[in-house]
Amino acid sequence: MKAGFFKQTAIAPLIMFRIIFGAMLLFSSLRFIMKGWVETQYIEPQFFFGYLGFEWVKPLQGNLMYIPFVIMAIAALFIMLGLFYRVSTFIFFVCFTYVELLDKSNYLNHYYFISLMSFLMMLVPAHRDFSIDAKLFPKIRTKETASWHIGILKFQLAVVYIFAGLAKLNADWFFEAQPLRTWLQAHHNLPLVGGLLQEEITAYFFSWFGCIYDLFIVFFLMYKRTRPFAYVAVIVFHIVTWLLFPIGVFPWVMIFSTTIFFGVKFHQQLLNGLKKLFKWTEKLPETIKSIPSPKPFVKYGIILFSAIQILVPMRFLAYPGDLFWNEEGFRFSWRVMLMHKEGHATFYVTDKASGRTIEINNTDYLTVRQEDQMMTQPDMILQFAKILKKEFDGKTFSNSEQSITLRDPAVHAEVFVSLNGRPSQLFIDKKHDLTELPYNLKHRNWIETFEK
Repeated sequence: MKAGFFKQTAIAPLIMFRIIFGAMLLFSSLRFIMKGWVETQYIEPQFFFGYLGFEWVKPLQGNLMYIPFVIMAIAALFIMLGLFYRVSTFIFFVCFTYVELLDKSNYLNHYYFISLMSFLMMLVPAHRDFSIDAKLFPKIRTKETASWHIGILKFQLAVVYIFAGLAKLNADWFFEAQPLRTWLQAHHNLPLVGGLLQEEITAYFFSWFGCIYDLFIVFFLMYKRTRPFAYVAVIVFHIVTWLLFPIGVFPWVMIFSTTIFFGVKFHQQLLNGLKKLFKWTEKLPETIKSIPSPKPFVKYGIILFSAIQILVPMRFLAYPGDLFWNEEGFRFSWRVMLMHKEGHATFYVTDKASGRTIEINNTDYLTVRQEDQMMTQPDMILQFAKILKKEFDGKTFSNSEQSITLRDPAVHAEVFVSLNGRPSQLFIDKKHDLTELPYNLKHRNWIETFEK
C-alpha cells in the first residue's frame, strides 16, 4: 500500500457519502422546482447578469428552462443509487454549473460548494460497492479505495469552514457584532427567545462563537475523541442558523456532508445496515487487489485543484480598499453571512448630442432580486449600465416639440449604499459614464472611497 494520501483504505465512507450526497442533490433539485424558483429566477427575468468570461452562457427559452432541473433530479437519483454513476455525476455537474453561471444575482456559497463537490464526485469511484453499477458490472466491486478519494472531499469541506472562519476575523464581526446585531433584531417577536435575541451580548456571543466554530470544527471532527461532541456542535450550529436566517438548504448540506469525517467503522456499520435492510446479496471479492500507483497527472491534478481552492479565496489581497465595500474578490471565497448591505441606485440615460436625460425605473428591467443584488455590487451596476445602453441605443422619443433618436447614449448612475448598519454613503458618483468603463478584473477606481 502507498503511504499517505495514496494508501489504500476502506471504501465504505465513500459509498455512504455518495448515497447521502445524491439524496441531498435530489431533494434540492425537486425543491427548486416545487418552490417555483425556476419560474422566478430563470424564466421571468428579461436580462441576466453573466459572470465575466461566461456571458455566452444563456438560458433556454421559456419553460424549456425546466429541462436542466428535471435532468438534475434524475441524475441525482442515479448518483444515489449508483446507476451509470460516472455519467450521472458528469451530467449533474454540467447541468448544475450551467444553471449557476446564468445569473450572478443568484450566487450562493452553497451552490458553488455543490458544483465543486459534484466535480470531485465525478472523479472518485463511489460506485464500486452497494450500487446498481456493482450489480451490473461485478468486476468493479472492491472493498478498498485510494485514500485520496475520501481525503479530497474532506479537504474541500475543510476549505469551506476554515476560510469562512478566517473571513470573520474582521473589525465589524469581532468588535461591532455586525451584521448579526442588525439581523437578530428582526426576530424580536419569537416566543421565549425573542427578547434574548435583542440583547447586544447575544450578537457578540453568536459572532465570536461562529468564528471559533468555523476555524476549529474540522480539527475536532478529525480527532476521534472529540468527534462526537464536535458533530453535536455541527448539528446545533447549523440548525440554529437555519431557524434564524434564510439560507436555504446550506445548513443541511453541511450537517450531512461532515459525516465524511467519521471513522471507517461508523460508515461500515451504516453500510452493512443498509445492505441488510435492502437484502443486498452480492458478494465482495475476498482478496483485496493492490491499488496501482497514481499516474503523475493525478498527483499534479490534486495539487492544482488544492492550490486553486486556497488561492481563489485569497485573491482579495490583490485589491486595495475595503473588501466588503468594493466586493473585489468577494465571491467564491466562502464569505458566509458577513455583511448587510442596502443600496439605492438611480440610473440616467443621456443623449450625448442633445443632452436630454431619461431617468430609469429599474423594475422595468429587473426582478426584485436582481435589483436588490445589483444596487450594491459594482460589477452588476456596470453590467446593468451596458444593458441600458443596448436597450436605448437607436430608440426614438417624441414630444410636442421634437423627436430625438438616441445614438450611442451615455449611462450614469447615482448609487448610495449602507454597510453593516452605517449611514448610507455615496457609492457611485453620477459623473461617470458607466458605458465607457471596462468590465474586467482590474481594481475599480471609480468606486467612491469607503468612510468608516
